[in-house]
Amino acid sequence: MFLKIEKENLIIVLKNCYKLIQELQHNLKALECKINNIHCFLEQSIRLCKQTLENLREYVKDYSFNNPSEEIEFYKYIKPNVLSYLIFYVEQLNIETKRTKEGKKEQIKYLKKLISKFQNYFNNNLELYHYYKSNATHLDEQYFIRKNKTIRLNTETYHYFFDNKFSTNYDTTVATIMAYIKLIEYLKLEISKLNNEQQSMKTISPFQKEKQLNWTSSKTDLVELIYALHNVGAINSGTAEIKDIAVSCEQMFNIDLGDYYHSFVEMRNRKITPTKFLDKLKDKLIQYMKSLDK
Repeated sequence: MFLKIEKENLIIVLKNCYKLIQELQHNLKALECKINNIHCFLEQSIRLCKQTLENLREYVKDYSFNNPSEEIEFYKYIKPNVLSYLIFYVEQLNIETKRTKEGKKEQIKYLKKLISKFQNYFNNNLELYHYYKSNATHLDEQYFIRKNKTIRLNTETYHYFFDNKFSTNYDTTVATIMAYIKLIEYLKLEISKLNNEQQSMKTISPFQKEKQLNWTSSKTDLVELIYALHNVGAINSGTAEIKDIAVSCEQMFNIDLGDYYHSFVEMRNRKITPTKFLDKLKDKLIQYMKSLDK
């Protein structure tokens, strides 16, 4: 969802920290597949993120970094990664709690206002935003070493998630930037969904009968297709989550997929052909193409 973790030759403590992030990502995906209620999902995700952040704090509480690069590694990449998840889900919960369901136009207006709010944050932190986006390093010691922390008027919304011994000048700002980038993507996707609904309402004729489509292959086959579409980035330029694709397919094909994460785990454990349905699709399509040439 955010920073991709691919680090080698790290000391044990930092390796364990990256492992915590990977576990968090796995657990969040599992929650997303199991919980259909958005508010329950967000509340549980927030609890997971808070616990992971606390575990990180415990890891480094009594640890002395061997050199500045190790401390920069932690406060520039590791801690902001976890904190960005927490900020993202806290903000998303606030958005969904306050979001009106009365009219499409009102919802779109509300969501666009939030996009402006998050973009204003980038403008107010323009120097660090460009520093982060350009992968610059020349100010890392000033920004991400605790002993170099300056007394600043704390304007961060999320300062209450940590203590002074577990923070630097800008790790929270970096985490907020990471979260807001993803939140803007999320809001644009929600606006796109609402606009598509409005367009559909305009184009469907009152005399047009909707033909029911039913999925008649196995549930596991559909789950296999859903995960393939998600991982290839075929829906909404790759921003659609597994849960969104699954819910749309359930509605479109009149089927209850149940615990599709468990179905995916079973697919992974297939010893001979993990992608049985996709292989069948490919074979049948090639067979059909060849038949047209005869």
